[in-house]
Amino acid sequence: MKIREAIIVEGIYDKITLDSVCDALVVPTCGFSIFTDEKRLSYIRSLAEKNGIIILMDSDSAGFKIRSFLSERIKTGEVRHAYIPARPGKEKRKNRPSAEGTLGVEGQDTETLLKVIRSVATQKEETNRSVTKLDFYTDGLSGSADSAARRALLSAHLSLPPHLSPKALLAAVNSLMTYDAYAEWIRTLDK
Repeated sequence: MKIREAIIVEGIYDKITLDSVCDALVVPTCGFSIFTDEKRLSYIRSLAEKNGIIILMDSDSAGFKIRSFLSERIKTGEVRHAYIPARPGKEKRKNRPSAEGTLGVEGQDTETLLKVIRSVATQKEETNRSVTKLDFYTDGLSGSADSAARRALLSAHLSLPPHLSPKALLAAVNSLMTYDAYAEWIRTLDK
């Protein structure tokens, strides 16, 4: 299932789980660090303005605090909320249950996650060419001596957090720009 909106989750394990369930840009808040990470918050705001976001947090008090924080700080763009059921249990990778004893996003089964996401998501129609890893290589954004510097310029142009991996930057570019806008930016950079 290809999703137009970016999905905002609490942590990296939630992202890994959703990456295996749907084709969408999934951005972790890194838990409560979002409260002080203005760059990440700015990035999430730009995603909300461009294609919209879906906030999908754990159904515990921490998840609701982060959800509330994001809702208060994102005033423009499209913000949708998806809620997972508060099921008792423990994630497989953990030694013990969470403080509230419920499964988080990463602990939900695929069918539940798809149902929750489908209830609020817009299916993405592939109408434009995407920027690819090969484009990044050809355009000097990976595999060359100055590729890190070129990626830093692209990140700054899109108001993205610094130090995104090439893979994360590629996902962000495809979410925030059309291929034509990317190609024009590369032409401008190379002048």
